[in-house]
Amino acid sequence: MAQVRAWFSGLRLVNIAIIIFGTIIFAFGIIHFNLQNGLAHGGFTGITLLGYYLFAIEPSISNLILNVPLFLIGYKLLGRKVLMYSIIGTLSLSAWLHFFETYWNVAVPLQEDMTLVALFAGVFAGAGLGIIFRAGGTTGGVDILARLAEKYFGISLGTFMFMFDSFVITSSLIHLSLPQAMYTLVTVFVAAKVIDFIIEGANAGKSAMIISDKSDEIGDAIIERMARGSTVITGRGSFTKGERNILYCVINRNQLVHLRTIVNDVDPYAFFSVHDVREVTGEGFTYDKNNKPIGMSNS
Repeated sequence: MAQVRAWFSGLRLVNIAIIIFGTIIFAFGIIHFNLQNGLAHGGFTGITLLGYYLFAIEPSISNLILNVPLFLIGYKLLGRKVLMYSIIGTLSLSAWLHFFETYWNVAVPLQEDMTLVALFAGVFAGAGLGIIFRAGGTTGGVDILARLAEKYFGISLGTFMFMFDSFVITSSLIHLSLPQAMYTLVTVFVAAKVIDFIIEGANAGKSAMIISDKSDEIGDAIIERMARGSTVITGRGSFTKGERNILYCVINRNQLVHLRTIVNDVDPYAFFSVHDVREVTGEGFTYDKNNKPIGMSNS
């Protein structure tokens, strides 16, 4: 019992609940959009669907058959916490796949519009997996294989996953028609974008670099009108050879228009460039339990 408790120590109930919620969304989409309309998918999910189409093997069963050996092989690569969350995610996914296929397989009448089917299949898959990933879990499968390939063969995670997904979707042509395979590609693409949005979108932002002779005035205006700070970097122009101050400022996406207005008001000739920021944490962006930005005055 002590060893069992040690394995589960450090796991958070809220993370487990989030992972289970994510598997519900994922399983619902797989059964009601992919399976009902003959679409495949990437990763091990695509293999489970192909097994269903060719041999009538329930996805819930094949999901377990494929993943359990991988957990035994790759547990050292994942670490105890991620492994436990992943096992929970895999078991929960199989349970919900069985539930939706056997007990609540509601017809979704979209067979006449496969574009909508592909889009919704991607949204549900991406939302479910994104929620699972944000909670620290996985659904096993390709993630473990990719880590093994990186460790022993030097293949990057992204390259391996792309190769594996391409192989699975190409193999699905054994059963799928060419249009179905193409709709599957749309599903996988949409799912990837939704995953990125859920994992990174919540904390994404914009960064701006501002080069101006009035950098001090612009910096003061940003503080006064936006309650944002900026960092002053000293640079030298390659043409004029003169030194100038460069302002580097990170903001929320919805503040970009406000920042651009401030810069134009102070110096319409300022050089102003904007870049996407994948994730922003820290002072002014991370919030405490009272929903106040940490490091900033709460008065």
